Amino acid sequence: MSERILEFGIKRENEERRDGGFAIVFNPEVQKYAVLKHSDEDFLRFPGGGVGENEDLETGILREVIEESGLFDFLYVENMGAVMTHYYNNLKNVNRIAKASCFLVVLKSISLVPTKLEEHEKFELTWVTNLEILNNWQKTRDTENRPSHWIYFLEKACKRLKELRYTPEDRPMG
Repeated sequence: MSERILEFGIKRENEERRDGGFAIVFNPEVQKYAVLKHSDEDFLRFPGGGVGENEDLETGILREVIEESGLFDFLYVENMGAVMTHYYNNLKNVNRIAKASCFLVVLKSISLVPTKLEEHEKFELTWVTNLEILNNWQKTRDTENRPSHWIYFLEKACKRLKELRYTPEDRPMG
């Protein structure tokens, strides 16, 4: 018997299937998360994207982290699970459905390599707390496009970081 997968978002017409995922990248030294801020909007994103046909999931998502953020010096990587999500990809102007996998990544250092951004990816690496991420997402006027699956995994990652003793026990989760 297979486990039922959680589903997020609102089903839309003409959805294209594009499986992949994202990473919640944590810097224990400053107790902040790496997020990407697009130059055309104030919305914060986790690094991630599609996984190639010949890539395993972890390799593909970590490749996306390196390409989009330049971060590469990983101390700890854990698969946090997967969900189905329906969303509008505003960078590519398309309705999507995806099996989205999340990886928790703890950095060893914030050393960077040059990014390899696609034309539509005008991202800037930014460091923020989990509460700053949640506050940013709450400002999203379009409630249909709030990243509910990201919120689910951010809460899960915060709990896991406490269990692994990377964050203080009394740190709020939001």
